[in-house]
Amino acid sequence: MTTTRFRFFHLGAAISLVALIILCVAWELALAPLRPGGSWLVLKVIPLLLPLRGVFKRDVYTMQWSAMLILLYFAEGIVRATSDHMSMAIRLGWVEVALSSIYFLCALMYLNPYKKAAKELARRAIQKASQ
Repeated sequence: MTTTRFRFFHLGAAISLVALIILCVAWELALAPLRPGGSWLVLKVIPLLLPLRGVFKRDVYTMQWSAMLILLYFAEGIVRATSDHMSMAIRLGWVEVALSSIYFLCALMYLNPYKKAAKELARRAIQKASQ
C-alpha cells in the first residue's frame, strides 16, 4: 500500500471520528434532542473522546479497539434512524450510520498492512521453530 493511501485512510478515520463527535453533541443539545433544551444523552460522546488522541497519533492499538467501539454508534444510528418519529432525527441517524461506517472502513484499511505484517512475522516464527 502506498503511503498516500495510508495517509488517506488515517485522515478519513480522524475526520469521520471528529465529525461523529460534533454530530452527537449537536444532535443531543440542539438539532433534535430527546427533551427540549438538550438531554443527558449528550454524554454518549465521552467514549468517542477516549480514542481521539491515539487516532491522531496513528496508534495501531487504539485504531483496533476504536474500530470495535464505533460499531456501537453504528447500531445506535440504525436504531434511531428506523424507529424515531422526527424527520430530523431520522436524517441524523443515517448521518451517524454513514460516519461510523466511514470510520470503521478507514480504520480497517489503515490497519490492513499491520495485520499482514503480523501474520508474516508469525508465519516466519512458526517456520523457524519447526526447523
